[in-house]
Amino acid sequence: MSGKRGTVKCIDDEILDKLSLANRYKFLNNNLSSILTPKYFNFLRKVQKFYIRFEKKNNIDHTEDFYQWIPECGKEGLVTRGSSFDFLDLNYEPFGLTTEFMRVLATDFFDPQMAMGMGATVLATNPIMLHHENIPVRLEALKDMVTGKKIGCCAITEPQRGSDAVHMVTICDEQDDGSYIINGQKTYQTNGPIADWAVVYATTEKDNGNTMAQFLVDTSWDGWKAERINIPWVGRMQVGKETLTNLRVPKEYILGMPGRGREHLFEGLNLERLGIVILNVAQAWNAVSHATIYCNMRKQFNQEILKFQGVGFTLADMWAKTMNLTLATLHICQIIDEKMEKFKGILPQNLNLALVATASQLKSQSAKLSERVCYGCANLMGGAGACDNTLMEDLMGMSRIQEMGGGTRQIQQYIMSYALRQLFKML
Repeated sequence: MSGKRGTVKCIDDEILDKLSLANRYKFLNNNLSSILTPKYFNFLRKVQKFYIRFEKKNNIDHTEDFYQWIPECGKEGLVTRGSSFDFLDLNYEPFGLTTEFMRVLATDFFDPQMAMGMGATVLATNPIMLHHENIPVRLEALKDMVTGKKIGCCAITEPQRGSDAVHMVTICDEQDDGSYIINGQKTYQTNGPIADWAVVYATTEKDNGNTMAQFLVDTSWDGWKAERINIPWVGRMQVGKETLTNLRVPKEYILGMPGRGREHLFEGLNLERLGIVILNVAQAWNAVSHATIYCNMRKQFNQEILKFQGVGFTLADMWAKTMNLTLATLHICQIIDEKMEKFKGILPQNLNLALVATASQLKSQSAKLSERVCYGCANLMGGAGACDNTLMEDLMGMSRIQEMGGGTRQIQQYIMSYALRQLFKML
């Protein structure tokens, strides 16, 4: 996307003013104040205040390249809050998955595409956090991404494999000095074309997931080529296809040796999918806030359109479903935080296994809900929901691809049906 948003105004100034970031935050806060503890509600409001000031100071209309904003957000500790990162001398407080939920809610209301772009960097930080082994180059990369100085991506998906993450064709060959040479292609990586760091997966044998390895790659190295894929629904987000040609990875950058990569991959999938759930919930709330304000102000036949049952009842139904999903997501975030605190930052294996089906259930249903709510709210707003005067076009575009990322709809259904089979066998 290029140019200024809303050059041709289709919405009255009075309504546009009411649709401000501050007012949409107020709507969200009025919904969440009764279900959040002061710890998380205060953090949410703190992040909101940052984005309100940031938008005003920079005269942002959300057609700009959002990647330029990430360093300043990183200084505020707003790239990720999944951990305290005390070993990096950052000491974020509060932190944890519930705090991350609040961070994403506030960020998505400010700029939905930036929220997704930040999420891709978070995916790259998670495996390094778990497997840095206090090696300086890994800690440096991690700190640079956590603080917003550098951009990250996670390279799993391949052109001919899609959601089949186990049967990779990207090959890694061990060298005499302990380094590895990687050859192959990856695709649909959010942030891929501009990433400074990438977490890359490859196997020593084609289609053999048991030989998978996990690597940290500096994208300035010879052998890394990234091309931008055009996905019109997320026009400001950089999505890439990467070609790795004789890319040499020194041994200190090997996060998981062959045979360990698959384990490392799956240990992060639950958190990845829950991260997508959080993003879906944020998108739905953002859409509902737009539609609620608009439908309370837009008049047709001499009365506010919210008073017509076809509008008011439809919006109320989407609002209720969004709140219900919020409560479910908040509940699972709090359970994970409690376990992480009890076990000193390590998610117990039995809980991680149990979360496989839960994460797929929430990912599947939240993606479907986000798509329906974002489109439904735009529909209630009529032409105002389809023009570029608001963030509704971003929300509709992003929600359309949410069932694809992190494992397609069919992959989630497969995981859930397999879980049902396993539960039956336990009878």
